[in-house]
Amino acid sequence: MQVDKELQQKLRPAMVEGEHTFASVTDKISDVTLKKRTPFHWFIGFGISFLVAQLLLFSVVWLLANGIGVWGNNQPVGWAFDIINFVWWIGIGHAGTLISAILLLLNQKWRTSINRFAEAMTLFAVACAAMFPLLHTGRPWLAAYWLFPYPNTMGIWPQFRSPLIWDVFAVSTYATVSLLFWYVGLIPDFATLRDRAKNKYYRFVYAILAWGWRGSARHWHRYEITYLILAGLSTPLVLSVHSIVSFDFAVSQIPGWHATIFPPYFVAGAIFAGFAMVLILCIPLRHWYRMQDFITHTHLVYMGKVMLATGLIVCYGYAMEAFFGWYSVAEYEVFMVKNRIWEGPYWWSYWLLILCNGMSIQLLWFKRFRESEFWLFTISVVVSVGMWLERFVIIVTSLHRDFLPSSWAMYSPQIWDWTMFIGTIGFFFTLIYLFVRFVPIISIFEVRTLLPDANVHGHQQDFDESVLEVESTYDRTDPPNS
Repeated sequence: MQVDKELQQKLRPAMVEGEHTFASVTDKISDVTLKKRTPFHWFIGFGISFLVAQLLLFSVVWLLANGIGVWGNNQPVGWAFDIINFVWWIGIGHAGTLISAILLLLNQKWRTSINRFAEAMTLFAVACAAMFPLLHTGRPWLAAYWLFPYPNTMGIWPQFRSPLIWDVFAVSTYATVSLLFWYVGLIPDFATLRDRAKNKYYRFVYAILAWGWRGSARHWHRYEITYLILAGLSTPLVLSVHSIVSFDFAVSQIPGWHATIFPPYFVAGAIFAGFAMVLILCIPLRHWYRMQDFITHTHLVYMGKVMLATGLIVCYGYAMEAFFGWYSVAEYEVFMVKNRIWEGPYWWSYWLLILCNGMSIQLLWFKRFRESEFWLFTISVVVSVGMWLERFVIIVTSLHRDFLPSSWAMYSPQIWDWTMFIGTIGFFFTLIYLFVRFVPIISIFEVRTLLPDANVHGHQQDFDESVLEVESTYDRTDPPNS
């Protein structure tokens, strides 16, 4: 019998550890939000993040007062930190919807404990990303003039054949669907918090957010359908958003950008960076809030394996970029490869990128590193740095030496480039801390379905029968609120 249990554990590891019941799961997760005393470490983390976020506020005010000349952009490097940071944040925003939507459609149970804060990470990362295209215009209030056309006598219209315009619609659609997907998944948990909150103000707010959820069979039926539809809508968006971002570069004639491999290369890189950020967030969270029973060791190992797989795809992309440059026999492409790898002044950034994204993940082949929280966290931080360097290499090293040698110039970021970038990191973690404090970081009702007592398969049959019964006798079984 013991051997059978060990074999079963290996084949189908438990996604919830410990002797938990429905009540203990609800208590454990909801207490993080409802308990009166906020942990001291939350104040420290929130305070530091909030202070760092002030750098962003100060930088934006300075930028609006003085224009984008305060940045280090020049000719020919007209795109620099602003677009690097935009692509980096969009990439991080990818993994949340991937975990929630695609893994839901694939019926992967291990998504359950990590999907909630991964979805929140998506929204906050997209919010950080959206700042840069607007601020890059120098006068954001005029950006609406160019992005949203209206009849005018000058006949100036946006170029709808440009991927830059597609980006606006792709990112805004992605953000909207991700927000709806996140919020719909929260409704049953908001109802749980409403019913358990002792503070009347909390109860009032959660009651509004729960939209009158009563947990009836009719509500669950509609919830399941809506959630599944949103998952279906989100899945193609995951692939399309970063593909369109890659088109911003791929449709141009700049050597190093004009490559057909960019869409899959960008998507894999985005998932790679996103999972790294999920690990950076969930490893400390599971310790600070003692959530090891729900975010288990198995979850971390699975995410490490996904990072290894996507990291290898990214490495393949690096190899193909170099191969295409050589195989094309095009003078400018060959020069780009040489300039990027060993002849150019930014060679160090390329090799640092290879070290971070290519070499560090090779440790994940070994069980010792893959199952170590310390190494997973360290590798995730290194990968995040490496993915930012990847965008630096693509953008800066391709632009600073283009077709015309007389226009070549070096690019050096100014202090306002750094303060804005670091400020968005502070802004991102400020939102994460607020989310952790006021919203259940793990889906309560979904974790309950993972317990052995849930017998989800049997409940599904009962649920289907209940839905039919409720639909046929609506007035009797589902009276309106009184």
